[in-house]
Amino acid sequence: MVDLEAFVRGLPKAELHLHIEGSLEPELMFALAARNGIALPYPSVEAVRAAYAFSNLQDFLDIYYAGAGVLQTRQDFHDLAIAYFERAAADGVRHAEVMFDPQTHTDRGVAFAEVIEGLLSAMAQAQARLGLSSVLIMSFLRHLPQEAAFATLDMAEPWLDRIAAVGLDSSEVGHPPEKFEAVFAAAAAKGLKRVAHAGEEGPPAYVHQALDLLGVDRIDHGNRALEDEALVARLVAQKITLTICPLSNHKLCVVDDLAEHPIDRMLDLGLKATVNSDDPAYFGGYVGDNYLAVAKARGLSREALAQLARNSFTGSFLPAEAVASHLRAIDAYLATHG
Repeated sequence: MVDLEAFVRGLPKAELHLHIEGSLEPELMFALAARNGIALPYPSVEAVRAAYAFSNLQDFLDIYYAGAGVLQTRQDFHDLAIAYFERAAADGVRHAEVMFDPQTHTDRGVAFAEVIEGLLSAMAQAQARLGLSSVLIMSFLRHLPQEAAFATLDMAEPWLDRIAAVGLDSSEVGHPPEKFEAVFAAAAAKGLKRVAHAGEEGPPAYVHQALDLLGVDRIDHGNRALEDEALVARLVAQKITLTICPLSNHKLCVVDDLAEHPIDRMLDLGLKATVNSDDPAYFGGYVGDNYLAVAKARGLSREALAQLARNSFTGSFLPAEAVASHLRAIDAYLATHG
């Protein structure tokens, strides 16, 4: 029998909750800063890593937005994304649904086209070279007004056939989903899927709003849904996927200790939980590291890990025939590695 790490890395999986800007490793940050003539407020890679001590979501967001400033050209976005795809492929990721925050870039004068064309070129390269499929999720920044989200949706019009969904991220507390009801309705009318961060730091009510007012197809995070039994029953009945991010939960103090993480409780309740890396450069690991960390902390069985992987495909925006193919690959993997 292969050891746990080899089993996890080889297990076919999808990643559904990944902010591409959050995969910006300090080494690449310095390389892009040098390429673009940008002075960073840190003297070294080590100093950047030392700054990755967060007590809450806002602490993280402050450094996240500062780091994104080195991203200037489509080549920068291509390099950022292909670095992620290479790491993901090494972790057994066969499909990735990649969130990007255009407002983080357009608000500082970077053209929307530079952002998306760089990402699309990396996605094509990942498919051709790594056999890794991917789609884009365009996230709106919830700390900005809904009017800014509408402006971003307008900017995206020429590329909407290459965007699978819209999302909602950034500072959660004080910015409920209801604030974005109209723009999500407009996105739905354009044929886009919808996802939203809810129930990470915000209350279960935010999860209800994401479902009722935004019409989301899945919930990003959703940990605090466990505080509401009726909400849990609804999520189970509607087969709503939750994109759980264990290392992020620990780093941002959503859970004090991974030994207390509720991932197995979610599975036991019948919730469609998945494991993802969120912002891996900042939170200490990519998706394989997240699987391993929670497997060790909670003593997850190989079948539980396989169920998390199955959920990642059935919760994806892939067509049914592709999902079925990936599920068969998991079964075949278990037959030889279980």
